Amino acid sequence: MIKLRKSSERGYFNHGWLKSFHSFSFGNYYDPNHMHFGNLRVINEDFIAANNGFPTHPHNNMEIITYVISGALSHQDSMGNASTINAGEVQVMSAGSGVFHSEFSGEKKGETHLLQIWILPNVKNTSPTYQQKNFTNKFKNDALNLVVSGLGEDGFLQIKQDCKIYFGKFSAGEKSAKDFNFDIPDNKKVWIQLIKGELETGDFLVQKGDALAISDEKKIAFKINVDAEFLLFLL
Repeated sequence: MIKLRKSSERGYFNHGWLKSFHSFSFGNYYDPNHMHFGNLRVINEDFIAANNGFPTHPHNNMEIITYVISGALSHQDSMGNASTINAGEVQVMSAGSGVFHSEFSGEKKGETHLLQIWILPNVKNTSPTYQQKNFTNKFKNDALNLVVSGLGEDGFLQIKQDCKIYFGKFSAGEKSAKDFNFDIPDNKKVWIQLIKGELETGDFLVQKGDALAISDEKKIAFKINVDAEFLLFLL
């Protein structure tokens, strides 16, 4: 089963300093038909104005992943971490038994564009942890690049859940791969969040900001119509 989640159907709030699209129910956005997808609880696409952000606030028992698409995000937390997450970098914060943090756009001009992702953990009340990694030099074109895993492989960010997150960057020219196939293991779901470009699968045309929710399928096949970037969640 494949379902298309159109960008225009997401929850949307414009707070002036923050423009935010919600794929699932979050804050003041409630949609009983879109509460989560497997253990994927939140995907917010945020645009944060320069010199603005989220003041210190708490989290607990959630795996929080931030992928900065453009701009930069300044982070501070109660674990003593103070860092800047630049475009192409991924941050993982396992909130565990509880953590406080703040997030502000690190841009003096323009805005910071990011995806914030929450995944339900498979163990609760552990000690909170923080990880950050720049994958931009390792991203291969026309391929899936593993960035987050619950299995703890060397070189990838680890979360407390049996899932994987891949970054895909595919070209649509004659000299590059136009087609992409992904085998889905038994009892697994796939969520694909398109960041840029356009792809097509079956009767579905997927454009920037759209997503695909895939369950009870053995394989998914795409045609890359326009140079595309996306995150693929194996849940």
